[in-house]
Amino acid sequence: MTPEEIVAETVARLGLPYELIPIDPLFADTAAFCEKYGYPVERSCNTIIVASKREPKQFVACVVLAHTRLDVNKRVTKLMGVSKASFASADEMMALTGMQVGGVTPFSLPAGMPLYIDDRIPALDWIILGGGGRSLKVKTSPEALIKLGAEVIAGLAG
Repeated sequence: MTPEEIVAETVARLGLPYELIPIDPLFADTAAFCEKYGYPVERSCNTIIVASKREPKQFVACVVLAHTRLDVNKRVTKLMGVSKASFASADEMMALTGMQVGGVTPFSLPAGMPLYIDDRIPALDWIILGGGGRSLKVKTSPEALIKLGAEVIAGLAG
């Protein structure tokens, strides 16, 4: 199964309303997607994989609204219990999740990977997330993230 097929199956199993949005892979990056397809950036979410700097490497997934900036240096390092962390490299992300930049989604994370979401997300009635690859986006309720086991974090992004 492709990453997109895995995501479609996972989203369907959650039992919440959703829409799969096929897109041109050239427009997978959030700003380009919003402009081309007419979705507000304030409803688009980025799923960011963060890695600890020191061995043994730890990884977490963070979902933030696209118009905000993930607080890696203070908030995420504290959540991870490490002194330094940074965005996972594209190679690390691909090896860990099987997903490409522009398609990373919480619907296809490795088992046991912590998932944190910014506290502004649950207040929205719908959001757009990556679909596992650069050719798909998912429109659904923030409740889908809660059903995945996400922990809501105040101030995850600024």
